[in-house]
Amino acid sequence: MTQRLLVIEDEPTLSRLLSYNLSSEGFEVIVADHGQIGYDTAKSQEFDLILLDLMLPGMNGIEILSKLRGEGSKTPVIILTAKNAEEEVVQGLKAGADDYITKPFGVAELLARVTAVLRRTSGGHEDREPSLEEREDAQITLGPLSIYPEKYEVTLNGEAIVLRPKEFEVLLYLARKPGVVMTRDDLMNAVWGFDYIGGQRTVDVHVSSLRKKLELDPGSVYIDSIRGVGYKLVVNKKKTVHH
Repeated sequence: MTQRLLVIEDEPTLSRLLSYNLSSEGFEVIVADHGQIGYDTAKSQEFDLILLDLMLPGMNGIEILSKLRGEGSKTPVIILTAKNAEEEVVQGLKAGADDYITKPFGVAELLARVTAVLRRTSGGHEDREPSLEEREDAQITLGPLSIYPEKYEVTLNGEAIVLRPKEFEVLLYLARKPGVVMTRDDLMNAVWGFDYIGGQRTVDVHVSSLRKKLELDPGSVYIDSIRGVGYKLVVNKKKTVHH
């Protein structure tokens, strides 16, 4: 059954980015660009999770969250906060938020947090058998490579690989669609966020570092360059030479 997400966000570029990437992962996404509309939508329809910006016209995120919780809503909520907004985070968590994400954020981080919150709040059925989708979300296995999104852990042939957070997110993004070429812009937006001011060289540096760390098993898992386009994760194929 498709999980339904409500995105309450008034910044058009960000709301489109969220809607596109979440829809691409199989979620049904409804977007509200005004606080009052978001509240009314959350109250009148059933959702599996709400992504809630705190700075909204009409009714701010804290007000929406407080009203929903006061009315007995148990729908999981992830709040979207500005950088250095610790007080907002505290207020949101006290009001009943399940998690928070600080802007700017990458899509890989967003998907990992959404998956984690949905798993933690899946109706309280702790003893039920997890679905195939949940098992796949909890662990991505590609040949000898295993990725654990919720724990930010990676193993190759059973050996742990220590990655920096952004390296992990680059690998996770590529691993979600193995063999598919991802442009540098795709990676930049997914990992560093749509408003990141750094250049594409940032992507190249992280891919170069990842390649070195994947040399634990260089013949079976590697990141291939597509000249002038981007990168793709290749598993269990003969390694090409990178110039």
